[in-house]
Amino acid sequence: MTTGVVLMTYGAPDGEAAVPGYLARVRGGKEPTPELVREFIGRYERIGWSPLVERTQAQAAALEAVLGAGWRVRAGMRFSAPAIAEAVAALGEVERVVGIVMSPQHSPLLMSGYASALEGAAASRGIPAETAGAWHREDAFVDALAGLARDALAEREPDGPLLFTAHSLPRRVYDAEPGYIAQLRETADLVAARLGLAPARWEWAYQSAGHTQEEWLRPDLKELFPRIAASGAREVLVVPVQFLADHLEVLYDLDVATAAEAEACGLRYRRIRMPNDDPRFIAALAAVARRTAGRPVAV
Repeated sequence: MTTGVVLMTYGAPDGEAAVPGYLARVRGGKEPTPELVREFIGRYERIGWSPLVERTQAQAAALEAVLGAGWRVRAGMRFSAPAIAEAVAALGEVERVVGIVMSPQHSPLLMSGYASALEGAAASRGIPAETAGAWHREDAFVDALAGLARDALAEREPDGPLLFTAHSLPRRVYDAEPGYIAQLRETADLVAARLGLAPARWEWAYQSAGHTQEEWLRPDLKELFPRIAASGAREVLVVPVQFLADHLEVLYDLDVATAAEAEACGLRYRRIRMPNDDPRFIAALAAVARRTAGRPVAV
């Protein structure tokens, strides 16, 4: 039996002309204002455009190699090419399809669109499909994040706290699905424990809040910097617990905007490397794929 796997994430525009349509799809069909389009074009240009599609395709290739015979893996995007339906078609002749949303923490409200797209594409080809749920507690995933943090700590131990972050959400989303935020916090707790960090050595914050009038979850990462600097610290290390590859929210929101805010407070900014196709992280994806497909996890 050949099992297909589709790694699913939101995608990215491949150039300036694609930005308006991409933003409209992300916004549920609501056309972006010219000002918003210009702002995002500027951000993408600053980082040389998002490598998210290429990174996810590299993750798919690495995962297929680890899973071995009887598995095929492709990457599918929800809001850009290659679409999830294209990824399912690219699997060729398979008996079933497993979908993995590239977010370890699972929110039915935020991520049901991925499962719907996968199931629809698979059904059109007469193939059963199953999408993995939350895998934020997966041992191999926690190990991978802790390993990336250890790599950064081995280069230089910061005198300030490690700052665990996740994408902020509107308060209304939290009110509807508080369990999703609990999963984010649980991942941070597990990684901190794996690293042996005392409570005073790390803090939790949000990043990448949207430009809307509604309330977003706090504290925002930049709100912590003045107090940390006032404590005498000179450096912070950022540890995202939700992002799995290099993309706009990492390369711009963190490495450009957040780094500038830290510097303005007299702090050096560093972050861990993203998992991308690190073998430790690919091992976690393999465990999720095997479990979702009902196959035993290799020890």
